Amino acid sequence: MLSPLSTHRFLGRVFAMMLALGAICLVPSLNAQDTPPQNTAARDIPLISGGLAFFTSTNGGNTTYTPTLTPLTAIPVGPHVLFESRATLLESFFPQGGGKGYTTAHFVGLSYAQIDYIFSPHITLVGGHFLIPFGTYNERLTPIWIMNLQDGPLLYGIGTMGSGSGTGGMVRGSIMANDRISLNYAAYVSAGTSNEQVSSSRSTGGQLNAFLPNARLEIGASYGRLLEHPQSNAIGTHVWWTPGAFPLQLRSEYAHGPHSQGYWVETAYRLSQFNGDQSTIGRLEPVFRIQQTFRNSPGSDGLPATDTQRIDFGLDYHLPHEVRINTSYARRFSSTGDSNIWETALIYRFLFPAWRGK
Repeated sequence: MLSPLSTHRFLGRVFAMMLALGAICLVPSLNAQDTPPQNTAARDIPLISGGLAFFTSTNGGNTTYTPTLTPLTAIPVGPHVLFESRATLLESFFPQGGGKGYTTAHFVGLSYAQIDYIFSPHITLVGGHFLIPFGTYNERLTPIWIMNLQDGPLLYGIGTMGSGSGTGGMVRGSIMANDRISLNYAAYVSAGTSNEQVSSSRSTGGQLNAFLPNARLEIGASYGRLLEHPQSNAIGTHVWWTPGAFPLQLRSEYAHGPHSQGYWVETAYRLSQFNGDQSTIGRLEPVFRIQQTFRNSPGSDGLPATDTQRIDFGLDYHLPHEVRINTSYARRFSSTGDSNIWETALIYRFLFPAWRGK
């Protein structure tokens, strides 16, 4: 059980999280008061978005509770410049062991804070603290209001350079696009920073993706090089398929690092063919994911120390007003012991303009 002092600290930190979100919303509003109405109507309106969630995870009989706030802001500055950022604030309650009850730990971190300059339809220049473009999970699926399953893939540490973020510059855009194919690219250079909230490693890398609109198929390849000692390379590929005939998502990824390699395959099927996606049964979305990692040599890359296999079965329910309930069961197999993992999540996604405008 939590002590009164722990409960007080938790409520205080949750209140601080809500104040942080309020401050993010308030700053653009204060700026709006200094702007003449005729100018405000002509400018793009900044957006405040993000997610608020309550996660539970039971692994080996021990349950962890994690309330999480993930605010995101996007502020356009004229037709060519965009500032965007996302942060994570969470508080974890987990067993101390030995029947001594629960203890807490909190985390506040900045996922990214970057300035995008849209130079042309083919070139966007990015500067600041950004998500590393390796694979698909880091840039596309880490937001809590998007992920189908609570836990990320086991191979997430390959190619994401430890923190998943870089500090420096990036160039990305479209090489070409027509009715048959679209080619996109990204390349970055990152410096090393040791700040706990804004950390990154000295690294470089890039990504190339090909999307076939008619087949609704995407194929991509990624490369990353850690420039710190010991230097190392990581490569990865991914395949995504979303058939237009029925609401199925098929996502897969493979990555190979200096000490390990692995893959994951995930499918999700929204039952919207039964009276539409707003019907009682149409809001259901079964999810399945299988993944494996293989240890090639000892190393601290964030992956399991031994060969590991994990199978996840999930059932998500999409409620009105951007509220979602995620539930899942996972079985993990490894030479160090097998375990069952039960997880639930209540997630709310918010999105609103910083101030009213035309």
